[in-house]
Amino acid sequence: MAKREVLLVLHPTRPAAKELAASIVKTLSSEGFTFISSLDTGISGVTQVGSDQEKQSYSQIELVLVLGGDGTILRGAEQIHGLNIPVLGINLGHVGFLAEIGKPSQEEIISAIREKKYKTEKRMTLAYQVFRGDKLVTKGWALNEVTVERSTEAMIELFVQVDHRPLSRWGCDAVICATPTGSTAYAFSAGGPVVWPEVEALVLVPLAAHALFSDPMVISADSEIAIDVESDEGVLSADGLRKFALKEKDRVVLTSDKSYIHLAHIDAAPFTDRLVAKFKLPVDGWRGE
Repeated sequence: MAKREVLLVLHPTRPAAKELAASIVKTLSSEGFTFISSLDTGISGVTQVGSDQEKQSYSQIELVLVLGGDGTILRGAEQIHGLNIPVLGINLGHVGFLAEIGKPSQEEIISAIREKKYKTEKRMTLAYQVFRGDKLVTKGWALNEVTVERSTEAMIELFVQVDHRPLSRWGCDAVICATPTGSTAYAFSAGGPVVWPEVEALVLVPLAAHALFSDPMVISADSEIAIDVESDEGVLSADGLRKFALKEKDRVVLTSDKSYIHLAHIDAAPFTDRLVAKFKLPVDGWRGE
């Protein structure tokens, strides 16, 4: 019988996540499944894998099971980026856009894992590079967004270019560059548009910009966005998980990444239903029947 391995990612402070995980692990371990985690979960039957061995160890797993919310799913996606492994998120908090709309029963989750009864969808990711002079000083990726933001009380001065042509200079709190997945997160809170996940595009949103033009923009996924730092310092943040201190004259280059995160859903509800559930949209209208 082929080995069936699952990577377990839990919300660190929710007892309900650990309780549910322990029960799922107990049932499926008796059927030949093995479970690994990058953290010490304290759950019998889950093997902790050291961070220096993660990617090599993860290449054999068939599924990432995340018990938490969208933030926990981002941490799970970070661990398997580039490996094309589906990520199944079970929502244990507020309704999110990445996890299931509702909370499936334990039996439904176990059945879905056992029989691979889930559908996957590809989500584009965003790549960033930071150049200091001619030197590449850091690079990385994001599923939701990359922000270039101020690190002091003063606004940050940024010069933004698209496809090697100048767009605008902004004195602002930040510039957010989001994927369609991230369009409903930080970018939406800053007034950006909602972009359906299957649309290949980038969303550019200046935050509190002191400028005549600072509207959100939707840009081709084939374009290159460059942001030059014209203040003494700033910070780059990717999904709120990976941060890098910026200096004056640094250049941040943003493009769509060539890799995807594969989100799995037991209930393959369309994105429209997720949007309605998340924002409690009045589908009946405000005038009633």
